[in-house]
Amino acid sequence: MYKGKTIGVVIPAHNEASQIGRVIETMPHYVDEIIIVDDNSTDNTISVIEGYQPKSPNITLIRHEKNKGVGGAMATAYKYARDRGLDVAVRMDGDGQMAPEDMPALLDPVVSGQTDYSKGNRLFTGEAYQKIPKVRYFGNAFLSLFTKIASGYWHVADSQSGYTAINKKALKTIDWDQMYQWYGQPNDVLVRLNVSDFRVRDIPVTPVYDVGEKSGMKISRVIFTIGWLLVRLFFWRMKEKYVIRDFHPLIFFYILGFFFSIVTVFLFIRMMYFWILNGYIPPINALATFFSFMSGSQFTLFAMWFDMETNKELK
Repeated sequence: MYKGKTIGVVIPAHNEASQIGRVIETMPHYVDEIIIVDDNSTDNTISVIEGYQPKSPNITLIRHEKNKGVGGAMATAYKYARDRGLDVAVRMDGDGQMAPEDMPALLDPVVSGQTDYSKGNRLFTGEAYQKIPKVRYFGNAFLSLFTKIASGYWHVADSQSGYTAINKKALKTIDWDQMYQWYGQPNDVLVRLNVSDFRVRDIPVTPVYDVGEKSGMKISRVIFTIGWLLVRLFFWRMKEKYVIRDFHPLIFFYILGFFFSIVTVFLFIRMMYFWILNGYIPPINALATFFSFMSGSQFTLFAMWFDMETNKELK
């Protein structure tokens, strides 16, 4: 237990035979349960875990007969932690990239009731730019910006960090079967937490790389996949939070912002058509394009500001 609360660590694992032993060996003593979900590994990950179970009876191994992705593994682990009645579930990965000594910092605001969900932020420290591979660093920064817009948590960054702690209430509220099953899982969770008005806090953690991990995530591929996911999640959050659950006028600002932005594109194309075909731009067309652009920008920025104000209590 940690400060009177039961702690479970949930670990999704897929082909982590070389790393999972180190994760188990360095697990803090106050962790009550270690819940490992093997996501249909093809190496000897399972045999390595089973080798530790006689010495560590608090290890629970759950096996997927079919690969469900990291999000699918996390859904299984979170549901198990929920059903066990654990007070806090900490997510760690099986590749050893999360420092156990950072866990108390994640746990403290959750067990004290200051927040419902804490997440590691590797970008707080000055070491991040030197330690994190540059493609990942800038890809993460890009996705973090759009996750702010999609999730409504404007104060959080490092959206792809999987080092998190979630309390019992949030565990019971989120429908884990609806969670995105692949690499956009951390982004999806943030959106779902926001719709239910849960408090989220960023916690500085140490970026850990070059410990023998092998990442299956290709930034060049997932940045578009997650980008499209964030677009869909944004519209889902707008509908769920600001239309169905509690109507908010920022919806009108976003609608007008999108409308004028689309009109701007058509007016700009028309303006370029006249310029290329006739060598001049009709003044009324230029004026309409400028007016539409300014209107779209202002309506969108006002909508974002309203969203930020509405969610400022969730820090």
